[in-house]
This record gives sequence, structure tokens and C-alpha cells, in this order.
Amino acid sequence: MAATRSLFIGGTGVISSACVARSLEAGHEVTVINRGNSSIRPLPDGVEVLHADIREPESVHAVLGERSFDVVSEFLAFTPEHIQTDFRLFEGRVGQYVFISSASAYQTPPSRLPVTESTPLRNPFWQYSRDKIACEDLLVEAYRERAFPITIVRPSHTYDRTMIPTSGHWTDLARMRRGAPVVVHGDGSSLWTITHNTDFAVAYVGLLGRPEAVGEAFHITSDEAPTWNEIYAYLAEGLGVEAELVHVASESIAAVVPELGPGLIGDKANSMVFDNSKVKALVPEFRATVPFAKGAGEIVEWFLADPSRQRLDPDLDTAFDRLVEHARAFG
Repeated sequence: MAATRSLFIGGTGVISSACVARSLEAGHEVTVINRGNSSIRPLPDGVEVLHADIREPESVHAVLGERSFDVVSEFLAFTPEHIQTDFRLFEGRVGQYVFISSASAYQTPPSRLPVTESTPLRNPFWQYSRDKIACEDLLVEAYRERAFPITIVRPSHTYDRTMIPTSGHWTDLARMRRGAPVVVHGDGSSLWTITHNTDFAVAYVGLLGRPEAVGEAFHITSDEAPTWNEIYAYLAEGLGVEAELVHVASESIAAVVPELGPGLIGDKANSMVFDNSKVKALVPEFRATVPFAKGAGEIVEWFLADPSRQRLDPDLDTAFDRLVEHARAFG
């Protein structure tokens, strides 16, 4: 794989930080545009950092001037307006534009498993997913009409040590630690593909600068799909406790905690298993090496290392108590 001049929009997020690090390891020349370095995921030595706000295109143009890049990796576009901005900034100046979409854009619930890249895109439950679909539509049109060199990448649930994958985040772990019941959506048996960011980065960087990837869409996920019961159990094991799981319908959780509704009903409530054959054909070295049993231990260790990271949400905690009480009374 040839070295590229790669521009990352973002670079300190869960996924992008791992991709930046992997790009450097692969010998790419890496430039990052963001508003400031992250104390949680600082950029590694060897990265050129340009301070600008992608939401203020004039600031981006000011730091880039007339530079061009082999690859632009867009981690911070969430709406069609963001894509239109990137057209104005990068069209004619990039050899490959890689858009980070979302596997939640796939048909929800899926009519069949495993999901492949040919699975239809449709999610009537979550605006975030519909916006990603709208972004993809614009990019595909630009590729077809004027050869804008797109590659679309759809991550599923990708995490690092700073991200607790459950709906309650630290509040769930705090409940486990004190012996309180933990609310799990559905019956906990649905399958959920969960991917460590360092594994994702191997496949992602393997697509950069590849002409065969232009005009194509790929999802990048682990081949591991534990049940939600297992995900909670792995986290409890990391804490050294045994969690009491109380199962509650996703719709009931959404009724009591509306902000959890779209992500549950529009994503986590459905079994999601993926066929990664397409990306593996181009990046044969890609394989998932971090099982969630190990990743859960990394998460727990990171949160326990600093009490300031342990942010309990008292309103959510109370809502979980209500859901547990109702489930016990009527279950």
C-alpha cells in the first residue's frame, strides 16, 4: 500500500484517534484539522495539526490554503449541509474522500442476517441514521454525476476504553458496584456486534489510497456478536461483581427515558450481525483481535483509575429504579 498525504477532519474521537495512529504506523503523512488537542486522546507525535473549526469553513480554508490531499477522512459530517460544505472545500483537491457513515443506516430492523453492504438503507426510528443516509445519497450522486471520489465507511458500535457501551454508561456500572439491579432492554438475548477501535483502524487505513475502494461502501465491524446479557456480564466481571439484570421492553424504557428511545428502538434493540467479506477482500490482514471480554476490562480499569470519570446521572438512576419496580410488580 502506497503512503498517502491524508487529511483527517477530526482525529481525537473514539474511532478517528485509532485511525490517525494506525495511519502513522503505516507510513502515511497525516494532517489533522480540529479545534484543539484532546486531553483524553492526545494526537501522537508526527501529526501535523491545523487548528480550525469545520463548522466555520473560512477558518478551514485559511489554514489549508490551496493544498490538496490524496485522502480526506471526514469524521465530523452528520447532515447534508456538512457534505455540501466539504464539496466546496475539497472538490478538485482530493484523490479519495472517505465519509464515516453508520451501520445504523441499514434497514432497521433488518429483514435478514448477516447484514451486507447491499442491505437496504432505511431507519425510520432514528434521525441521526436518516441524516447519515441523506449524506450518503448526496455523495453517491456526486460520484455518479461528476466523479467525486467517494468511499463510504459504516462503523457499527465501535468503542475504546473511555466508552461504556450500555445505555446507562457509568450509571449502569455504579448500580452494579452498589448491588442495585441493572436495566437491560428486551430479554437481553439480541446479538450486538461491538468493535474495538484499534481493530477498526486496521481495515480503515487499509482502504486509504486504494483506487478499488473509490465509489464503494464498506462496513467495518468485529465478527464477534455477544448478547446484551453477555455484554453486561463482561462489565460486571471487570468490576468483580455479579450483576442482577432486570429485563424491560425497549418501548417501556423509551417511555420513561425518552432520550434513550431513538438509540434503542432505532439501533440496539435489534440483533445486528455483519458479513465483513467485502472489506476483508481488499484488506486481508484485517481481523478482530480484541474480544469484548478483554475490552470490558480495559473500560473498567480506565473508569476506576480516576473518580472524576465516574459521573452518575441521578435522574437516570431514579428512572432505572422506577423501571425495575414496575418490572417486578407487573413482570
